[in-house]
Amino acid sequence: MKLAVYLLGRRVATLESIGDFKTTLTYEADATANDFVSLTMPVRTESWSWDDSLHPIFRMNLPEGYLLHVLEERFGPHIGASPIKLLSVVGRNMVGRLQVAPLSSDLNEPLQPLDVADILQGDNSEEAFSKLVHQYATSGVSGVVPKFLDAEKSSIRLSHYNKSTLFTRRHIIKGSTKQLPYVSLNEFLCMQVAAKILPTAKTQISLDGQALVVDRFDVDDKGQAYDGLEDFCALLGLRPSAKYDTTWERIAKGVRDHVPGIRQRETFQHLATTILLTYALRNADCHAKNIALLYSSRADIHIAPIYDMVTTSVYTGYQDSPPGISFMGKKTWLPGKNLEKFLAATFGISSREQIAIVEKISDAMTETMPLVKEMMKEYSKFRELGKRMLSAWSEGRENLRSQRMYTLGSLVSQKALKEFSPAPKLRQPKRIVGKE
Repeated sequence: MKLAVYLLGRRVATLESIGDFKTTLTYEADATANDFVSLTMPVRTESWSWDDSLHPIFRMNLPEGYLLHVLEERFGPHIGASPIKLLSVVGRNMVGRLQVAPLSSDLNEPLQPLDVADILQGDNSEEAFSKLVHQYATSGVSGVVPKFLDAEKSSIRLSHYNKSTLFTRRHIIKGSTKQLPYVSLNEFLCMQVAAKILPTAKTQISLDGQALVVDRFDVDDKGQAYDGLEDFCALLGLRPSAKYDTTWERIAKGVRDHVPGIRQRETFQHLATTILLTYALRNADCHAKNIALLYSSRADIHIAPIYDMVTTSVYTGYQDSPPGISFMGKKTWLPGKNLEKFLAATFGISSREQIAIVEKISDAMTETMPLVKEMMKEYSKFRELGKRMLSAWSEGRENLRSQRMYTLGSLVSQKALKEFSPAPKLRQPKRIVGKE
């Protein structure tokens, strides 16, 4: 099977599958040096071969888990379910500046529109959300909750703020599940903390607290794609399923390989802050697909804003999960002084700078805790989850400030919990030998 590869609407290459486990990408004769499809595949006359069903940059744009099942179920009986055939379905609606389509297709054929206002104001139960997902083309944004990209210009009312209508072309929509109740609201609150200290994708929560709308940052004010985007699974040549298998050392090398020297310092500051924020918020879902580079050319490459941050430890089955990415060969929430030494030696972030970052994170969490309490009052079914979030944040922040890590002194964080009764302990999921 052959697919045409477009960059900002102009055909620059052809993607071809050879058997089940090899693909080639061949640039067009008129492709310029800045028409590269991936940072790892500069323009050249020789084809780029990959001993797998898709090159990493294209596999990045296939959905995972639930959404992959939706694609296979809906299109498999008609065209088959191989990765390149599924890419032919979703390839017109990819993240970044690329599009992929069958050679004979019309790239300008209109996509099915999605009114985001319906998401923000409507029924976002798992059942309703699942039906909605089946109606729209999906794309490969990663994480623990169902997501898809809306296709056309939509009207959004900012549900928790008394403001007028906002018009946008594309967003990422995330829903909650029975296994992860109010995970969208959880992420919304975590993103409020992140936004106080780092460039962060803008988010809005639906009226029922069950869906999150994330503004895309790879499009301009008119909704037209202008930036390329590659997550670190693609940059490191990993399959999405290996997103937890890399290390911060490998990610640091990836930065040095691809980010211009003049921007490496700010990139490492951003990553160091991301790591510390992950420890403070108890986010075990920080993995290689949730960290990415944005670029318009090889001279203009920078770290993408935060776009996925969740307190995972508040959910049954996730309470004992370690950090998603290891450093110095370990994954632990209590790294002691090793974290400080690692960030200094590998990222070049001094101890003094790290202490300043921890203080900013601590202040951001303090400022956001009242909003968590407000959401607990607004959504009664979120109340116990909110207690766990406040407790997890307090523990994460205190650990960062402790003598074992940065010796900043206690804030007596449990003060935030005094008005609430203790949250019930999370049960340990039963494991049956011989079953997943």
